[in-house]
Amino acid sequence: MDETDAMDDLPIIDAHHHLWDLERGPLYYPWLQDANPEPHFLGDQSELPRVFLPEDYRRAAAGHRVVGTVHVEAECSRTQQVDETRWLTALHAQYGMPNAIVAHAWVHTPNAEEILARQAAIPLVRGIRSKPVTRKSRTASLPGVSGTMQDPAWRKGLDLLRRFGLSWDLRVPTWHLEEAATVVRENPDLAIVLNHTGFPWDRSPDGLAMWRAGMRALAASPNCFCKLSCLCLLDGAWNYDDNRALVLETIELFGIDRCMFASNFPVDGVRISFAAMFDDFKRMTADFSYSDRRRLFHDNAARFYRLD
Repeated sequence: MDETDAMDDLPIIDAHHHLWDLERGPLYYPWLQDANPEPHFLGDQSELPRVFLPEDYRRAAAGHRVVGTVHVEAECSRTQQVDETRWLTALHAQYGMPNAIVAHAWVHTPNAEEILARQAAIPLVRGIRSKPVTRKSRTASLPGVSGTMQDPAWRKGLDLLRRFGLSWDLRVPTWHLEEAATVVRENPDLAIVLNHTGFPWDRSPDGLAMWRAGMRALAASPNCFCKLSCLCLLDGAWNYDDNRALVLETIELFGIDRCMFASNFPVDGVRISFAAMFDDFKRMTADFSYSDRRRLFHDNAARFYRLD
């Protein structure tokens, strides 16, 4: 098998995607179905309120050898967080995917332990995405707000993830990355993965300097991994050259063994097709050895989410 054939046959574990059924499904997604949802970070989301089930995912991913997927909670009504996990488990039984679930639970609320216990009892659950409350912009303020990374109850709540043997999917905007790095350092025995390449939305010199400082701070903690995903911008098309530079810099910061590619589909589908995205990811890493590519596309996600 030559190098081109090897890349075409490269096994992929998609480390971050979503599924939903807005027509027949049992779940309600306020950000997709409310009459006046909050603006989405990618702008126009009119293409997203549709059915996206395993058959749709597989059609989108055709042409790439996806051998496993990790479903990350899709922000359904927070009263249905365990229901979402059960629904995904039923999809797995029917379709053989997703192969792991990152469920939702708050870590600072009075019922946090109860919800986490229920989520952890479901076999496909490997981790939790519990988003801290964050500022809407770089200059906004959140003094004393419950659920922020300054909230003692929220910081203490991360202990529950350790208790239940769960990893943490960390998702914050770029202006919170350095603050998040402090939390990561306080939890050196907790497996943590940063979502979406730290959201490098601001590609100006100042914006990239802020992103770079935060990424460097997070990468200094060996328990922190990074998902190479969601390189889309609010305004403008997918930019291969800019995105390649960000991917390669992130890999240099975190190392080959702590990065994993992910689609963030169907959300990122508003900017680029699945096939084109993963073609580009493969082009970006064309100078890497096959074993290093395999780590980035498959092995690291398998190890982090315990899929081996």
